[in-house]
Amino acid sequence: MGKARFNLKVYNERCKDCGICFEFCPKDNLKPGPDGSPVFIEPDNCTGCKLCEYLCPDFAIQVQKIDQNAGKEKEE
Repeated sequence: MGKARFNLKVYNERCKDCGICFEFCPKDNLKPGPDGSPVFIEPDNCTGCKLCEYLCPDFAIQVQKIDQNAGKEKEE
């Protein structure tokens, strides 16, 4: 079994582009996308710590573990 992989789901209607998620990512793996909401710089670098999700004041981020057997995302 390989390294766990994660997907970043952003609810753009909630995200106010505050930048908190960028500041607290321990891997410095988030950047503003074209619309200002967060995107991964390198998806494989995400550790799944969920700091971005936990610290988002607007509940606009969800970190989802990718089920490598089925290729589908699972909430944790």
